[in-house]
Amino acid sequence: MKFLPLLLANLKRKKIRTTLTIGSFAVAMFLFGLLVAVRAGFRSGIDIAGADRLVVVGRTGLIQPLPLPYQERIRRLPGIADVTHSTWFGGIYQDPKNFFAQFVIDPEAWRRMYPEFKVDEAQWREYLADRQGIVVGAKLAQRFGWKVGDRVPLKAPGYLGGDGWEFNVRGIYRGSRPQDDEGQMWIQHKYFFERAPRYWQGIVGWYVVRVADPAQAVAAIRTIDEAFANSSSETRTQTEQQFASSFMKQMGNIEFLIVTIGAIVFFTLLLVTGNTMAIAVRERTSELAVLKAIGYSDLFALSLVLAESLVIAGVGGALGLGLASVVAQRDITGGIIPTYLNGSALAIGALVAIATGVIAGALPALGAMRLQVAAALRRV
Repeated sequence: MKFLPLLLANLKRKKIRTTLTIGSFAVAMFLFGLLVAVRAGFRSGIDIAGADRLVVVGRTGLIQPLPLPYQERIRRLPGIADVTHSTWFGGIYQDPKNFFAQFVIDPEAWRRMYPEFKVDEAQWREYLADRQGIVVGAKLAQRFGWKVGDRVPLKAPGYLGGDGWEFNVRGIYRGSRPQDDEGQMWIQHKYFFERAPRYWQGIVGWYVVRVADPAQAVAAIRTIDEAFANSSSETRTQTEQQFASSFMKQMGNIEFLIVTIGAIVFFTLLLVTGNTMAIAVRERTSELAVLKAIGYSDLFALSLVLAESLVIAGVGGALGLGLASVVAQRDITGGIIPTYLNGSALAIGALVAIATGVIAGALPALGAMRLQVAAALRRV
């Protein structure tokens, strides 16, 4: 009797039990995949942060705006290659639950600062020609069904007067990397300054600075903050990676929560699969004894049980991770963060599935290997 037909026959023996076990494995790996995708989304800003970009905010944080003249003063500092500014808009589209990032920007400087965001040249020209024009990310456009030429109304937040603002979609940008955030809206600063209350004239939310030499980023940080020390609007400068990391920490220890949930999922899956394999071995005690009696080795019995566990883990893991990969491409966080599963994440998921299958099947397989023929047949 060959190994593969015997393995398939054992899997088909209890079809409902095998199906339910594979289903449990698939659900657990689906949850694992979504957790990894969310974690990747939270870390995306950190992982892809430009090594040559700095973020300059008010000393007390983003709630403190900075004077617009700071831009030229920063540009003249030694070691600075380029600088642009941005301001959070915070408008409401249809419903307050429809959260997404809305940045008021200086278009040309912003585009130089973030070359990883790609916009069609014709669309970009249309955007520059229309002060009410906006550029939106591909995922944001997909989320709300926007296309070039659509008119988008937003209700401004209270600190901007709460009025209704209308914008024209003139372009759709796409990231050059899978983890790039395609959920932003870019509003032109000229239109913003025209419509915003008088006290917003001449101030911006924060600055993004490109340094000429990333190795001198620490020196540039010190130079910028010293330039505005003891002023009415002191600054706090960080690397883009530090800024993204501190922003993520404000949302709590998400990584710890994700790791904890993942550990619980792994342990539960281990118990379910291990129990299934132990029952299967007990039910086949007489058959295993007969196989050994007619000349099959202890190693054959061990391999048979272990292979069964690995098939269940492999099929369930592939189904769960495949579904998670599809779902992760959708807007599962309401536009707050981009979620994705890259090749390395899927490889880790596959290793987790295989490791679970090996560990869950190890004890039952060892029991099958150590089974004494005479004692086993005596119990039948």
